[in-house]
Amino acid sequence: VKVDGKVRTDYNYPAGFMDVVELEKSGDAFRLLFDVKGRFVLHRISKEEKAYKLCKVMKTKITAGKVPVVITHDGRTIRYPDPDVNSGDTIKVDIATGKMTDI
Repeated sequence: VKVDGKVRTDYNYPAGFMDVVELEKSGDAFRLLFDVKGRFVLHRISKEEKAYKLCKVMKTKITAGKVPVVITHDGRTIRYPDPDVNSGDTIKVDIATGKMTDI
């Protein structure tokens, strides 16, 4: 089983909102979303969709080395983001590289 493009062998690994879960043997890919009652539900996605993930920007800051970074809802720290990105925005993150591709 792959979660966000990385093989996870721990069956207690905590998958979260908007994570891409991929089953290699069957070739299926799913995105973890909420249903109307707030429960997690697996939504089947295509091959093109499993290459990216949408993340909400929780915080923007400048590090001690004067490097601008954004911190997303799933704990990712992305360096050198687009200057137009603010807290509360949604960004498109490429899973393979971990870099922001679109606002």
